[in-house]
Amino acid sequence: MDVLIVQESPCDAGEILALQKMAYRNAARCSAFTGHNVLSVSLVAVSGNRVVGHIALSPVTISDGSLGWYGLGPISVLPELQKQGIGKSLMWEGLARLKSIGAKGCILVGDPGYYERFGFRSPKDLAIEGVPQQFVLALPREEGLASGNVVFSEAFSATG
Repeated sequence: MDVLIVQESPCDAGEILALQKMAYRNAARCSAFTGHNVLSVSLVAVSGNRVVGHIALSPVTISDGSLGWYGLGPISVLPELQKQGIGKSLMWEGLARLKSIGAKGCILVGDPGYYERFGFRSPKDLAIEGVPQQFVLALPREEGLASGNVVFSEAFSATG
């Protein structure tokens, strides 16, 4: 399958929402990103004329005042097309885009077994309230740049 990773366009919003509903079964949370204008990087994986994957990255706040950090999420691939390298391609391109805008690092909540292949590790100096530390993963561009509590955009806590 040929897949192209490109910048999201406004006409992709409906397909992204449908994709996220299938991947996460939480339409309220997914649709919250649309109206907040919080995404710094929003890429889609396209096959033919169909959106088959999406990755979003947005600035986070860190309690020590560190700037230039971004949170990854959501990332999604159509369930029937998972495990075919689409998510991996989205990750690598998303991280490349962060590097190109001078990001200091990236943080996410996820499965260490998956995200460690991209260089993410559980940081000793960064935490997210209510999340077990083993699922808080960070990829700093330089060591020791940030410490404290990380807060994602309010869109991540949307419930409806």
